[in-house]
Amino acid sequence: MKKWIASAALLIFTMAPLLVSAGAPLDTINSNVSSVIDVMRDPKLKGEAGKKVKEQKIIDAAEKLFDFVELSKRTLGLNWNKLTPEQRKEFVDLYKTILKDAYIDKLTAYTDEKINYTKEVPLSETIVEVQSIVTTKKADVPIYYRVIKKEGGWKVFDVIVEGVSLIGNYRTQFREILGNNPPSTLLDTLRKKVGKK
Repeated sequence: MKKWIASAALLIFTMAPLLVSAGAPLDTINSNVSSVIDVMRDPKLKGEAGKKVKEQKIIDAAEKLFDFVELSKRTLGLNWNKLTPEQRKEFVDLYKTILKDAYIDKLTAYTDEKINYTKEVPLSETIVEVQSIVTTKKADVPIYYRVIKKEGGWKVFDVIVEGVSLIGNYRTQFREILGNNPPSTLLDTLRKKVGKK
């Protein structure tokens, strides 16, 4: 599963956009992806010396692009209500770290994939799906971004790569843990994954 996340994240963030007629959701994704591409191409950040700076800039771009609280709520579904406010905060922080760790190494190996944004599909008054096709050396890969409108603008809360949902993938795993265990067990599991006691 970690391999799938890393591969998906590579496609999500490391691609040169080919812009078609765009609305605010598509513009938001395009601008954030473009900022990551600029980091990847910065000659001053090549080699080991620039690795930490590059990683931090990628993390900053992810913070702007994703709504990690919304992503966390939708991943846990009804199980979100089982967590206390303190547990929710910790879950969001741990989940965010897992997602970042899963793709950061792949992102630093930029290979010039290209993306063509095809259309925006409104799913509700506040949710839009931005559809795209990523062209790699081996195949064309459909990637759909689910974005939600908040006060601060449009934020990604799910990414669907070749029909596989990011939050759906994790939801299954977390649901299994929470099925017969309290939320503290899930948090313990995530702490171990990110190296926290």
